[in-house]
Amino acid sequence: MLLKIYPENPNPKAIEQVVACLKKGGVIIYPTDTVYGMGCDITNHKAIERICQIKGIKPEKANLSFICYDLSHLAQYTKPVDTVIFRMLKSHLPGPFTFIFNASSLVPKLLNSKKKTVGIRVPDNDIAREIVNQLGNPIVSTSIHDEDEIIEYSTDPELIYEKYQDLVDIVIDGGYGDNEASTVVDCTSDPIEVIRQGKGILEG
Repeated sequence: MLLKIYPENPNPKAIEQVVACLKKGGVIIYPTDTVYGMGCDITNHKAIERICQIKGIKPEKANLSFICYDLSHLAQYTKPVDTVIFRMLKSHLPGPFTFIFNASSLVPKLLNSKKKTVGIRVPDNDIAREIVNQLGNPIVSTSIHDEDEIIEYSTDPELIYEKYQDLVDIVIDGGYGDNEASTVVDCTSDPIEVIRQGKGILEG
């Protein structure tokens, strides 16, 4: 189904509907502060496998990131980070960044690739954050890519729905998405390193 949710003050009933779908193992497409993402409950292995199937990738090779409500999940899913990195995270999040850390043992085994790392996102988008907040744990996420060679990411939710309506349970129409992905920052290297420059500008 295509579900309209406005990013300013998202409708709680609509958010509840999405959360109920995720709890049942559903897969959703939702807006972020960058591109549209496809996501599911981090605790549901079948749903994670389904996302990998839709994307045509093996779970252990998938570069999936976690969408979190705030930094409170950080300590659960990553190995301890020092105060300098934590300060940097606080000054850049919520925002268009994916920060890569060493994964803790709580990261679902299915996602533990040989690299043993995890990407964490706190998007500056109230729809995504409210879903995660009500769900009570992160959602596993991957960007929606477009086959078009010129446009890398799909931005129109109605076109995304046309393409994915038989593959996912809910496509959230939260308005046009951006077509620039998040900036990926590797926090496992010393010094930290921007490995993909996207929408976010790392300062300091």
